[in-house]
Amino acid sequence: MFDTTADPAADRARYDRATAHLDAPLAVVDLAAFDANAADLVRRAGGKPVRVASKSVRCRALLERALARDGFAGVMGFTLAESLWLARCGFDDVLLAYPSADRAGYAELASDPKLAAAVTVMVDDPAQLALIDAARGGGRQEIRVCLELDASLWLLGGRVRIGARRSPLHSPAQLAELARSVARRPGFRLVGLMAYEGHIAGVGDAPPGRPLRARAVRLMQSAARRELVQRRATAVRAVRAVAPDLEFVNGGGTGSVQHTAAEEAVTEIAAGSGLLMPRLFDHYTSFSGRPAALFAQPVVRRPGVGVVTVLGGGYPASGAAGRDRLPVPYLPSGLRYDPAEGPGEVQTPLLGPPADDLLIGDKVWFRHAKAGELCERFAALHLIEGDRVAATVPTYRGEGRTFL
Repeated sequence: MFDTTADPAADRARYDRATAHLDAPLAVVDLAAFDANAADLVRRAGGKPVRVASKSVRCRALLERALARDGFAGVMGFTLAESLWLARCGFDDVLLAYPSADRAGYAELASDPKLAAAVTVMVDDPAQLALIDAARGGGRQEIRVCLELDASLWLLGGRVRIGARRSPLHSPAQLAELARSVARRPGFRLVGLMAYEGHIAGVGDAPPGRPLRARAVRLMQSAARRELVQRRATAVRAVRAVAPDLEFVNGGGTGSVQHTAAEEAVTEIAAGSGLLMPRLFDHYTSFSGRPAALFAQPVVRRPGVGVVTVLGGGYPASGAAGRDRLPVPYLPSGLRYDPAEGPGEVQTPLLGPPADDLLIGDKVWFRHAKAGELCERFAALHLIEGDRVAATVPTYRGEGRTFL
């Protein structure tokens, strides 16, 4: 759940003081909140290492800050180009969470011993192995491979599917067969297995004002956990029969850390959004977090009583379109969108009593719906300690990196 112990008015005053010398639009990360969220992820992981999902962070300085803490180990990347870049920057354990068709990237990976030792690629189809082989371009380095198990819940013999459409490998037997394909193919080494239960980790079980949906989500997630515990354990045994030296079994996400960590078959947990606590993670019964990443837009108009207009702000998140994918005005409390306009491309009207206390040039603070996507809008993050900016660090975009 959203951490209700914070004092929003005090936070707003701190953020305004810290950034008084800076013009909005701008983005900040509250380091005290970031560190508290990191500590909570480690606590929930119960001694198993947390691998940081870079797509939810997209800032090298924050990745390094998380990995410097006990309890964190390794990065989960989202493109091959990003994974190679992180490895060149010194990150020595990068798991690529998605299959790639980046032939140039595979050629680079196969030709560089340092990169080949640091990066593990994702495979769920023999055709992907063939693509990698065809892209080697003479490179002879052994490619580290992770297989992905489809974690979705199948009901009625597979006619009903709950969960993301990811890997085609749903049964332990399918996973074991691909493991044998990797073992038979020279130039590859099977080192890991992953299963991402997004229907548990990424779906809040306490949607506000919707008690029937909340009950349905909890029932679904309880059934999904019971099914996946058994199937994942069977899959791990089947793969270890082929690759006894399997290095890791990755699972989970911010919303399911403690549940996944309790599985004996899982050796590490993936999480990233929980560091920054975007608004999509406000409605879970099993944990609470502090909003750590915010962006500010300046007031540029006062169209009338109870209305102000800020510059820009229309930063929708990916996923199925809906109100839950929009950023929300956060500070000062009590502002809302004009339902006829919503957050706009170049301007956003905001309604509510606090509007009458806002002056031209004042900042309105927003929370983004998803964590890392905020960094695609800003070149830098201002890191706040107390009521000062302790450092300003580049996002991926600020470093000229546009991976997706």
